[in-house]
Amino acid sequence: MTPITATDRPPELPLVVDLDGAVLRSGAMQHTVFGAFRHGPAYLWRNPGFLLSGAEALKRTLIKQSVLDCETWPVRTDVIDYLEAEARRHRRIVLITHADKIVADALLVRFPFIDRAIVVDSAADEAGTKAELLAEQFPEGFIYAGNPSRDPDVWAIADGKVTVTSKPAAQAAPDEAITTFQVQPVAIRALRKCLRLHQWDKNGLVFLPAMLDGKAGDASAWLYAGLGFLALSFVASATYVVNDLWDLSDDRRHWSKSKRPLASGDVPLAHAVAVAGALLAIGFLLALTVNWQSTLLLVAYAIATLSYSLGLKRIPLLDVLVLASLFTLRLGMGMTLTDAKSSYWLLVFSMFVFASLSAAKRHTEVRRQIEKGKTTSRRGYIAADLPLLLGFGLASMFAALLISVLYLIEDAFPSGFYSEPKYLWLVPVLLSLFLGRIWLLSQRGELNDDPVEFAVTDRVSLVLGALMSASLIVALFA
Repeated sequence: MTPITATDRPPELPLVVDLDGAVLRSGAMQHTVFGAFRHGPAYLWRNPGFLLSGAEALKRTLIKQSVLDCETWPVRTDVIDYLEAEARRHRRIVLITHADKIVADALLVRFPFIDRAIVVDSAADEAGTKAELLAEQFPEGFIYAGNPSRDPDVWAIADGKVTVTSKPAAQAAPDEAITTFQVQPVAIRALRKCLRLHQWDKNGLVFLPAMLDGKAGDASAWLYAGLGFLALSFVASATYVVNDLWDLSDDRRHWSKSKRPLASGDVPLAHAVAVAGALLAIGFLLALTVNWQSTLLLVAYAIATLSYSLGLKRIPLLDVLVLASLFTLRLGMGMTLTDAKSSYWLLVFSMFVFASLSAAKRHTEVRRQIEKGKTTSRRGYIAADLPLLLGFGLASMFAALLISVLYLIEDAFPSGFYSEPKYLWLVPVLLSLFLGRIWLLSQRGELNDDPVEFAVTDRVSLVLGALMSASLIVALFA
């Protein structure tokens, strides 16, 4: 937002600023609702009748069940800077809001340059009493700051206007002072970051079962796998949005996660909810176009992901197994999408491989916490768990290698599926180098937080992956 002009009214006229229309980047009620569902879900689920209790009673219930962290709510910094500058000119700054008095008092503490707050009843606007209230309290006149599309009665009687709007700046009358702050539309880049499109590469696992089943030349298999890839990606992005909404309070206090689009306010909360709902609907519709089995697996994936986001990620070791199962579900969905042969070897192998990688992720996080002098982490681990995570991850790695060797001996060689199965012996060797290097870097503190993301950008990991793929191709077609 960029201020275009500056108001020139005398400082004795108070500046009344609308909380939702000018100060906050998302409405106070939106923050309250998410706070209530985050901190008081048990009450809300057990007492659904509160939704029918009326606006004021509903607001009080949500406030009661919510842990308000108004000091971290994203605000329009340029508007705040402008208000603070006006306060230094000895202009009285008055906050007006439909939010609860608790919210107003908390914001007065956060912004001490605001003189006082006026809390308006939720039904006041419908009767036009907000304008009457301001006219009564400020008979000498006032300047109003807010969105011109809200409160038309108030704008009609204001002596000066500070507009915060996404529309082009209004033309001021000769005797009227207008300051305009232009609200920029939600940036595509911020929305893309919110959806974590870079995580879609994990969903490429849905193509693997068809390729391993000899369907690389089957156009219908690629089509169905492609539809499944999009369905899974849309649902995954929706769950990432839900995760960020659930973690808003913690993210806003985090040194790096506070820059996420939702935590910073770059993407309004209402926009995020709408986008997540649309992506969920599109994802499930796409899955239904293929078959109901893949749709059921997608439902299972969504439930598991949301359960992980809402609580399971804070249960040590269980969180690692849930992450591994999410990767394995992708493979299972690939089997149902393309009607590929169900391979229990592949599913068990996947669980152990991704359990090892997930343990490496937690190992890295705990190690960084120790380096920062902290003994506990947000995931439920403590510093003393570091050797356990190392042992769990290495055990999972060797279990995956053992499963791959048993598969070669018990299934791959006797099946006759491969033309030259001897080249498959390269796979466990290369896999041991890949996983061993991941753990070496994690133990040294040189690994990124997510080993999977690291693997798709690390040159050595990509070379090892290419060699494993080449050995499979040679074994199939040589």
